[in-house]
Amino acid sequence: MTRLLEVLDLRTSFYTRRGVVKAVQGVSFSLDKGETIGLVGESGCGKTITCLSILRLVPKPAGRIVGGQILFEGADLVQEREEEMRKIRGRKISMILQDPMSSLNPAFTIGDQVGETIVQHQGIRGAKLWEKVKELFRLVRIPSAETTIRYYPHQISGGMRQRVVGAICISCQPQLLIADEPTTSLDVTIQAQYLKLLKDVQQQLGVAMIFITHDLGIVAQMCDKVAVMYAGKIVESADTRELFNNPVHPYTVALLRSLPRIDVRVDRLYSIEGQPPSLIELPLGCAFSPRCEHAMEGCAREIPPTINVRDGHVVRCGLSRRVPHG
Repeated sequence: MTRLLEVLDLRTSFYTRRGVVKAVQGVSFSLDKGETIGLVGESGCGKTITCLSILRLVPKPAGRIVGGQILFEGADLVQEREEEMRKIRGRKISMILQDPMSSLNPAFTIGDQVGETIVQHQGIRGAKLWEKVKELFRLVRIPSAETTIRYYPHQISGGMRQRVVGAICISCQPQLLIADEPTTSLDVTIQAQYLKLLKDVQQQLGVAMIFITHDLGIVAQMCDKVAVMYAGKIVESADTRELFNNPVHPYTVALLRSLPRIDVRVDRLYSIEGQPPSLIELPLGCAFSPRCEHAMEGCAREIPPTINVRDGHVVRCGLSRRVPHG
């Protein structure tokens, strides 16, 4: 069976006056229909650029995909013409961006903005269009659709704006939905409601999802599998349960140790010392080695090997067999 999405050795760089920023370095993962993968890591590790590369929306002229394949339904998106990509964006692959206020145009009503994608990809207009928009509002649980459809973005709350963005993304029933930290601007209660909404919509439509987040609690709730990214590379990937129960890479272990726990009382929460490296001047070996508690002399000089810990659980670390789990 052909996978819905297969990213193979993807490499994306930005060419600047200071040098070449290697934002994505050899990223590979796959996704089946109805499946959810979480991309996890600190800011600047390449999660968003990986997904923008899938949509071929890397900022130009500085940014470009310099290698690899992005196979969507068997076709390589890297080789597709821009005209064909415009047909794919919104209709087959959609993306929910972090800030709904900057994603919506303040000069148009939210009804017009939800309807625009439907007109563009499905050609529906008139009364049928507005019925479709109202149906989408009900699907994402926006109350009083008849009234709300005439509102402008500033007239609704942040949680409602995020639901509007969600309605735009699912308006053409895409096969793949990319959610880039969609709960960042939401409070805890609304965040829980929105995550449940995304899960319900996924089950109804059978859409696959790529979930970008810093929150490992969200990963545990939403994702079937996880890819941990650091300095533009996937350093560990596994099924969600496997990753949480048996983390191997020192970076994954450190991220999990940073989570506060109800059953353990500590005076000070654990934190990872130092900062991620500059993507212009990366170490020759393991990029995490300057911050790693288990690093040895050779780690900074040698490219870490990729080790298959067990079926579906892959880690890129020379110390992986000796790093304590948990």
